[in-house]
Amino acid sequence: MVSGARISQVPAFTIMSETRLAQPGDIVAIASDHAGLELKTALSTELIKLGYKPLDLGTNTPDSVDYPDYGHALAKAILDKKAKAGVAICGTGIGISIAANRHPGIRAGLVHDENTARMSREHNDANVIAMGARVISAEVAKKLLKTFFETEFGGGRHGPRVAKLG
Repeated sequence: MVSGARISQVPAFTIMSETRLAQPGDIVAIASDHAGLELKTALSTELIKLGYKPLDLGTNTPDSVDYPDYGHALAKAILDKKAKAGVAICGTGIGISIAANRHPGIRAGLVHDENTARMSREHNDANVIAMGARVISAEVAKKLLKTFFETEFGGGRHGPRVAKLG
């Protein structure tokens, strides 16, 4: 425990869905900056193959853009219930995940292998998967996407912890 910290009561936690974060047929928002454009295109196609309906929030050109604009747009789409979950991509995945995580109710997990993709869902109930287009290949990213959407939140001891995230 942090010295001097007070433990507050955590409100009852509810799991986002009874099974998975999103079900085939659900809308999944996807956004990237210019560095992630090519990977975004590949993952949009992969979402369709997995049965989801991608909501493309851009960017759609290789012209330089600011990743926070796309992270914020992605978060807003989820919070406004236009999408059930999100896929965020920039050069490293760091910046766009930070932008998305500034919004209460958004839990963007930056992933780089199947374990981090699985744990972001199982332990952290992430509702956004973030990836770095300059860090992982398209083939790896497709595996991570599949793992993320197939993994259920574990609940249990993780529920109160996730509730503290806001």
